[in-house]
Formats: sequence, C-alpha cells, structure tokens
Amino acid sequence: MGVAVRVNGLTKRFGDKTAVNKVSFNVRFGEIYGVLGPNGAGKSTLISMIVGVIEPDEGTIEVLGGEVRDSEIRAKVNYCPQNPALYDDLTGLENLIFYSSLYGMTGRKALERVRELIKEFGLEEYANKPVKTYSGGMKKRLNLAAALMNEPSLLTLDEPTMGMDPQMRKDVWRLLSKIRGSDRAIIISTHYMDEAETLFDRVAIMDSGRIIAEGKTEDLKRSYAPKSVISVEFFNPDDQYKAKEALCRYLEPRDIAAINGSIRVYSEDPDTLLPQISLDLFRVGVKIASIRVVKSTLEDVFLRLTGRRITEVEG
Repeated sequence: MGVAVRVNGLTKRFGDKTAVNKVSFNVRFGEIYGVLGPNGAGKSTLISMIVGVIEPDEGTIEVLGGEVRDSEIRAKVNYCPQNPALYDDLTGLENLIFYSSLYGMTGRKALERVRELIKEFGLEEYANKPVKTYSGGMKKRLNLAAALMNEPSLLTLDEPTMGMDPQMRKDVWRLLSKIRGSDRAIIISTHYMDEAETLFDRVAIMDSGRIIAEGKTEDLKRSYAPKSVISVEFFNPDDQYKAKEALCRYLEPRDIAAINGSIRVYSEDPDTLLPQISLDLFRVGVKIASIRVVKSTLEDVFLRLTGRRITEVEG
C-alpha cells in the first residue's frame, strides 16, 4: 500500500515549551494509525500540524503526495477536533446539511448522505432537536458524522470517543473499521488503551512531545512488556508500597509497578513466581485480596518505558 502521510522531524514550540519534538512516521493507505498518550503529550498539536491548522517550527509534512494547504488536497482531508465544531442553535440534521453544502453537495444527493450518516451514528431520534440539547457524547457522534460527509481520503480524529458511553464507543470503532479501505488512511489520537488495542493497525506512543515507541500492538508488547503479568490487589491499598519493597529484595524494581492500590509484576515465568509472591507477602503481613496472571497490555508498555501510567500523567 502507498504512503498517505509522511512526517519527518516535526517540531512545534509554544514559548519555552516544546509540544512536539522531532517526530517522524509514515501512515499508509488502508490502515488506522493511532497516536496514544496522556493529555499534554503533544497528540492534538501533532494532528493539528498534519491537517494544516498549525504551522510546524521544524520538519516536513507530506499529505496525499503533496502539501495539505493545496486546495485539491485539502478537499480530500477531514479533521474532527476534540471539541465538536457545531452550531448549537441548529438541529443535528441542519448541522449536517450545512456541512454537506461546504463540500458542494446539494439536493437529493446531500440529503441522502445526511440521512445515511444520521442512521449510522444512531441519531435518528435526535436529528430534529437543537444541538444545544445534546449530551457531550451525542455531540461527538454528530461531529464525527460531519467529518465523514465527503468520504475523505485522509480522516484525522482527535480523541473521537471521549465522553461517549462504552457501547457507543464500540459502535464507533465498528464504523471506523468498516470505512477503512485501500483508498483511505485514518489517523486517531487517544488516551484509551482499549481503543488502541482494538482499533489501530499500528500505534505511536507519545510522551512529552516525543514518540517513544511505534509499531503493531502485539509487536510493542513483545518488545517492551513480558508475555504475562501477575496482578496483585490488596484489602488495604497502602500495602502496595510494603509489597513492592518486599518483592524488590529479589526482583528488579523495573519489573514491579505499584498502581492504584495494587501491584503488577512482570514475568516470563508467572506460574513459578506466583506462589513465591503469595508466600513472601504473607510473611511480611500483607493481606492479598486477589492474585492472578493476566496478559500484558499497552498500559504495561507505557509503564515499562516511562515508569508511569497514562492516568497518572493526566492526573
């Protein structure tokens, strides 16, 4: 498949802060490419530069074989920002009709496309109600529908499912999977691990303006996290620190993460290590609520690379 987007050495500064720092990657037609990271990692700034909303200070961007500000290329690129760009006093139907007119769609063709999108996004019941009465999740759905109006060759989405309930998020994932094709590339920024693992063909993990890892989800887990994780939860959340101190006597500190009143122990041989952990924690007076072996996730990749959870960075 050909390359839809080429990013090379992209850098953006705001005063003394470097929001994006020498970022490079390619996105191919036919794939959903994800940018995963905490709030403040630089994801939104990166997406904004790709679609031409913000000028980079350094580096180059090639979109669909040319410059995104070229009118012919710009007509094939759509951007769905994190905050919905909608008219609150108009109905959902009227908003979509307005967006169809921006793409030169009129008459029956426009109305058919609008009604198709309303159905796909489950907005039939609300189509004739003012957008100001919509919930945050409904506004995000309508905003995404507007971004798909002209069936773009490059679709860029900044945190598209934030604020949606779990079922609607899964419905949007199914729709995005459905619209992928050999003539389209999709770039999505998110901080949701399940979104990244379920939806993305490849993912770039961002932290502090840099891409710290990139690749297919399973390849990243093989490279940066062990096959298995021993998850231990405690009756007293503060026991996570006592437990980590006890286990650090014979395990490497980087192989133990204390998070949210629990610990995660990374091991290639969990069946052998689990009984030992149980016994050692019992000996130091730590009461275990549960202990089990689970598969590693992208959360574990981020933990191993940064020593922090994404939610810790956000908080």
